[in-house]
Amino acid sequence: MKMNQKPVFEVPAKTVLNLNSGFVHKKLCDGLTFTAGTSCCYSCSYCYVEDAVAKTSHFQDVLAVNPGVRFGDIVMRRKNAVELLRKQLTYKKNGKPKFRNPNDNRVVYASPLVDVAANITLADETIDMCSEALELTNWQIRLLSKSTLLPRIASKIAERNESWKQRVIFGVSTGTLDDRLARVIEKGTPLVSKRIESLHWLQDHGFRTFGMVCPSLPQVDGAYSAFARRMSEVLRTDRMEAVWAEALNARGESFEQTHAALVEHGFQETADEFKRVTTDKAAWEKYSRDLFEAHADVYRGQMATDSAGGPKLRFLQYVTKATRAEYWTEQVPSGAVLL
Repeated sequence: MKMNQKPVFEVPAKTVLNLNSGFVHKKLCDGLTFTAGTSCCYSCSYCYVEDAVAKTSHFQDVLAVNPGVRFGDIVMRRKNAVELLRKQLTYKKNGKPKFRNPNDNRVVYASPLVDVAANITLADETIDMCSEALELTNWQIRLLSKSTLLPRIASKIAERNESWKQRVIFGVSTGTLDDRLARVIEKGTPLVSKRIESLHWLQDHGFRTFGMVCPSLPQVDGAYSAFARRMSEVLRTDRMEAVWAEALNARGESFEQTHAALVEHGFQETADEFKRVTTDKAAWEKYSRDLFEAHADVYRGQMATDSAGGPKLRFLQYVTKATRAEYWTEQVPSGAVLL
C-alpha cells in the first residue's frame, strides 16, 4: 500500500493521545495532543520529526524488517488510531467518558508529528478522531495542515453536529507565498496558493482559524517588513484568533537538506543568504530578530481572541541564556514565545 507515493507501514501503538505534551510551551494547546501517525506523507526539507522520533520503537521495528529504509521515504500510521483514542477517552470498566467536566475546555493540538489531512484517507481519519474527542469531552481542537482538505474536515464535522463547529480551530501552514519556492522545500504538498484558497473558504464560512507563518526563510533583500505585511494581508489575519510565526530552526540534517534543495532548483540567492545566516551565529540572531520585529510591527496592540489570550502574535524563538537576557525577554509583551 502507498500514500502520496510513499510505502505505508502500520505500527502497533498503545496511545495516540498525549495528556502532557511539550507543545503547551508553544501555546498551541493546553498540553494535549493527538496523532494518528509517526511519519508524514509529505517530505519537507526542514522537518524536525525524524530527529525527534527516528530512534523510537515505531521506526526501529520497521527498520528491523526493512533494513536501509529511510525515515523520510515512508509513512508510518498507528494501527486502530480512532479506536485507541476512544479507549483513552473512556473508562475501561464501563465505557463512560473520563473527561466530561463541562468546565474542561482545554485545547488539544493535532498533530505534533504528521499532517492531519495529507490525503482524503487521512482527512477522514482526522474527522473520526475529532468526532470522538468532541463527543466524549468538552475540549477544543486545533488542527494544522499544509493540505487543501481542511474544508472537507470542517464541513463533515459541522454536518455531524452543528455545535461542534465552534470547538475546532483550523490553521494552514506556510512560510512563503511563492508557489515555486514552497515546492522546493515542501515536497508533495499542495500549492501555497491553493492552501490559501482553502483558508479563505474556512474564514468565509464562519470557521475559527489561526495563522502559522513558518518556517520563514531569510529574506534576500532584508525586506522583512514587506514580507510580514504581505503575509498578514494574504492570509487575512484580521479574521484569525492568533498568529504563530517562526524562523527556521536547526534539527538533524534539516539545514543541509534545505540548502541543497534551494541550490538544486535554482534559488541561488536565497541559498546563499540561507547559508550565510546558518553558519554565523550573529547573522542568525539578527535574522531572527529582524523577522520577529517585522511581525511585531504588524500585530502591535492586537490581542488574541482564543482561550489563551495575550498578544495576537506568538513568535516561537529558541533562545540561549545570553540571548534571552540581552534581548528576547523584553519582547515577550510583543508576542515572543521563548523556548
